[in-house]
Amino acid sequence: MVVELKARFDEEANINWAEALESIGAQVVYGVVGLKTHAKMLLIMRREGKAIKRYAHLSTGNYNPKTAKLYTDVCMLTSDANITREMEYVFRHLTSELPLPRMRQLLVAPFTLHSSMITQIRKAQLAATRGKPASIMAKMNSLTDETLALALIEAAKKGVQIDLIIRGACILPVDLPELKGRVRVRSIVGRFLEHSRVYYFNLDGDVNIWLSSADWMSRNMVRRVEVAWPIHDATMQQRVIDELLTPYLQDNMDAWELGANGRYQPVQALAQLTNPHTQFISSQNILMKKHGG
Repeated sequence: MVVELKARFDEEANINWAEALESIGAQVVYGVVGLKTHAKMLLIMRREGKAIKRYAHLSTGNYNPKTAKLYTDVCMLTSDANITREMEYVFRHLTSELPLPRMRQLLVAPFTLHSSMITQIRKAQLAATRGKPASIMAKMNSLTDETLALALIEAAKKGVQIDLIIRGACILPVDLPELKGRVRVRSIVGRFLEHSRVYYFNLDGDVNIWLSSADWMSRNMVRRVEVAWPIHDATMQQRVIDELLTPYLQDNMDAWELGANGRYQPVQALAQLTNPHTQFISSQNILMKKHGG
């Protein structure tokens, strides 16, 4: 078991958990020296007959009973052999510092996550340059990595439509004339603290989606162990779009939009000024109703 002792708000609890587990004989590892382990993963390896079967759980948020009731996060339970095999590689790296082999499913920081996101943004830019429709949607806590921000700007200049749902800090300007309104940034401030991370790329109908523990911040990309995992199934991709992206872009009740003056404006007030009979939409209320909250 890997336990991060520098987890914000959870230091004492994690120390207690580590001591309790060690007292009953569990092997506890405290991560890689110099890197904070921020990935949230659970892997069960079970002998079934003569074979070893893997079952895995990946999450955008901490395994914390308190924040689970206060944060919006998403997780995935899977037995996909390719994904679970690569998760085993990550755990081996964390516990014994064996080098990671070439990964085909998981994007892992500080190794491949940052460069892979840059590659995806540039692919979208190339598609737009060739006259093909290309769009990027990303949901996260913060965007402060300069390289990623500059890549998004260059992509928008070439025609890529970019929608960002960012709860906190965002260094990407929306007022550059050359962007021609192709970058839109909004923040959702509602009953729950938005915490899930979603990366969506649509290149002329070719859709790629990842869920992740990582924000687009330099510390997440180079100073932490993070994981992003792909959503391949078309039905699950549509669910991500319908539950984690579209309602947040349509939200006109809890949303704030970044204006050209660098300030956030409440969408609800703007909607009322435009149309006093506006029907208000709350993305968090939609999710609660959908899942019986």
